Amino acid sequence: MKNKKALLIIDMQKGSFTEETPRFDTDGVVKRINQLADVFRKTELPVIYIQHDGTGTGAFEKNTWEWELLESLEVTTTDIFINKYANDVFYNSKLQSKLQSLSVTELLVTGCATDFCVESTIQSALTKDYHITVVSDGHTTDERPHLTAEKVITHYNWVWQNMIPTNGSITVNSFENIIQDLELVSY
Repeated sequence: MKNKKALLIIDMQKGSFTEETPRFDTDGVVKRINQLADVFRKTELPVIYIQHDGTGTGAFEKNTWEWELLESLEVTTTDIFINKYANDVFYNSKLQSKLQSLSVTELLVTGCATDFCVESTIQSALTKDYHITVVSDGHTTDERPHLTAEKVITHYNWVWQNMIPTNGSITVNSFENIIQDLELVSY
């Protein structure tokens, strides 16, 4: 049976993209996410936006400016929205049940922040035997005390390429290669 794909867009929220928290290549990452989402919608595959819900914590409170998705993201009424409550999107959220109800076995992963929520979600998805494709230039983060954001991204792309697979798999590929493959495949 052919794997059914879903596009995960993790934490691309206004509160994560401020002057105090500049992200690496934000405009490029958003542009690539928008193009991938467009292809997924045209082929009737799920586009899933993940939003951190910090209700009760004072940060990323649901329905506040911080919680909202970036205005530059092209969102449609057919997209799916999942709240998350920890770095790992699967923790106490409806993501797993939604993916199962849609018969999704393959995840294309994008979003923010590479070394926190993107990383935690990838690790968790791998233990759940999903076939994962990380868009190597479709996730972002900011500077860290001892590494530039670009180095963090490069490092995690290397880590993911070298992980031991479960019954699922994990690959890391560039937007250009992924978009060409998606456009060639008819569903």
